[in-house]
Amino acid sequence: MATTTTRRAAISDDELLDALALMEHSDSVELKLTIPEGHQRSAVEALGLDPLETQVRLVHFYDTPDLALNRAGLVVRARRVQGRGDDTVVKLRPVVPHELPDELRESPSFVVEVDAIPGGFVCSGRLKCEAGSDTIRDVLLGERAVRKLYTKDQRALYRAHAPDGIELDDLAVLGPIFVLKLKGTPQGFARKLVVELWLFPDGGRVLELSTKCVPSEAFDTIAHARAFLAERGIRRVGQQATKTGRALEFFSRELRG
Repeated sequence: MATTTTRRAAISDDELLDALALMEHSDSVELKLTIPEGHQRSAVEALGLDPLETQVRLVHFYDTPDLALNRAGLVVRARRVQGRGDDTVVKLRPVVPHELPDELRESPSFVVEVDAIPGGFVCSGRLKCEAGSDTIRDVLLGERAVRKLYTKDQRALYRAHAPDGIELDDLAVLGPIFVLKLKGTPQGFARKLVVELWLFPDGGRVLELSTKCVPSEAFDTIAHARAFLAERGIRRVGQQATKTGRALEFFSRELRG
């Protein structure tokens, strides 16, 4: 089973074969690049997107203070979105698509996706549903139980993969974290490009560039994206950091402290 790699600039031939096998049975591929803090402003300026089109989001995670769900490959998330409906997600990571139950794969709300970063990849499956108005905020304020956020199917998926003895209502709120999202098609690039800036309470920032494609177009999209970013002076510098992983670790330390 493939897992995310963050310290190498390239993957081996065997890992490339694993990635191809995962893509073949996935619904989509998302290409991601994390920009170090010292290069973030220049990278955004180089893309030529209008910052006034940014959308505000608040992302909440639910886990134990020692991140027992994360260690088990389970991510439980809720998201409030400015000007749009809120949503909730139960995500499994990593997964092997052909090993998932047919009933789950056939659900229109369940998506299998390969995330590819420089030097690594991971395949995940997420069950996403809409959330009622103010329900996420009610949980944050302690006025509603965590389980009330999630549908029957999401709760069943959680029970099937959560560590024994950890119920949804046992989970702590990690966050929220303030997120700015900007989406557009930069001049010279044929696809939608997403810019997400995650702002941590201690002043830290994670800036991620991403674009999605169908699996059959993954390698062409990688080549075009690399060429486009290189033309604008945006290159991979330093280690790649995942938004979710860094957020979970930050809020875990905060809770335990």
